[in-house]
Amino acid sequence: MTRTTTVSATSASLTPRQAWSRVRGLLLALLVLLAAGIALASVRSGDQHGRLDPRSADRYGSRAVAELLKGRGVSVRVATTLAEATTGLGPDTTLLVTSPDLLAPHQQEELRARTAHSGGRTVLLAAGPPSVGTLVPGVRAKSARPTTTRDPECSLPAARRAGAIETGGFRYAPGDLAATACFPSNGLPTLLLFEQGAGETVLLGSSDLLHNDRLDDQGNASLALQLLGSRPHLIWYLPSLTDTGAISGHDGEHADRGFTDLIPRGWLWATLQLALAAVLAAIWRARRLGPLVTERLPVAIRASESAEGRARLYRRTNARGRAADSLRAAARGRVAALLGVAPRDAHSPTTLVPAVSTRLDGDESRLRYLLFGPAPSDDAALVRLADQLDTLEREVRTS
Repeated sequence: MTRTTTVSATSASLTPRQAWSRVRGLLLALLVLLAAGIALASVRSGDQHGRLDPRSADRYGSRAVAELLKGRGVSVRVATTLAEATTGLGPDTTLLVTSPDLLAPHQQEELRARTAHSGGRTVLLAAGPPSVGTLVPGVRAKSARPTTTRDPECSLPAARRAGAIETGGFRYAPGDLAATACFPSNGLPTLLLFEQGAGETVLLGSSDLLHNDRLDDQGNASLALQLLGSRPHLIWYLPSLTDTGAISGHDGEHADRGFTDLIPRGWLWATLQLALAAVLAAIWRARRLGPLVTERLPVAIRASESAEGRARLYRRTNARGRAADSLRAAARGRVAALLGVAPRDAHSPTTLVPAVSTRLDGDESRLRYLLFGPAPSDDAALVRLADQLDTLEREVRTS
């Protein structure tokens, strides 16, 4: 019979063309994203290479100020790890930290402890909220402002000799600390100098004046040489995400570490962002497409083929309950029409079952089980149900 054939039909496998049509949109989006990332990286790589590096002649490098300092007799030593940066600190040394926010919390505490009693000068460039509270207790970093020309408006000799400079970035609230505040922006200084222990600490809200392409603007070169050249030795510290000290304990020895501890902090954030992007892409691909829209098919499809296709879908998902519901609903509708039962009551067991029992003089419990019973336990039971529904409909028709 037709129902038996449709239920037991074998499922069709997904063809390569169908698989390609499903994934090509996502693959195309990933390809565009990858191409855009490569293009952006290639465009920016030339400018960003060696940022604030005293060996780099790029526009964002700092080779120009390093050469000027060497010409004035100041030795410049580059350090890329915290251990290198804190070796040799003393009253005759200036320590320049180009990116304090890249330091891990315990690195910040160690740096503060090492510089507090060195007697030298520590210059912190663009220290934001992640680092300033630890490196300089009592000082708070406020929201950054654009870089522009600002007057010193303070009594610091170095600032007065330099005059107006191009500065901006973070602004600092010194709190109760006795400090010299210069180059204010909206009431808060972008340069702060104060004594910390036996030495000096300088907070500079922006690093722009040290860039090669801005050193000759305004009084940038004068202020840079005075801040960094007050001692005969300069340690130029370039913090790095690959510094092994970032995963060391407070005592300098490597602590017990897990897999995630071996990954630099910046890569963890990048991984989280990629995971979020993957989740959003999955949500986008799984979004609801709205209600079904009835369309005229370009070709005529026989009812038997449509029923066979639905049967294959039911079998692929083992949806025997849904298949049985479809068979019972169709049988109830046809039987109700033969008995003169209203369509709205065709699926009501209290109305349909007594009507069928009266016509056939049968057992109501058996009829209720047949027309409104539970889902079949296996495929064989589903086939028997289809046969029994056919027999019931034929008996009602001929009675």
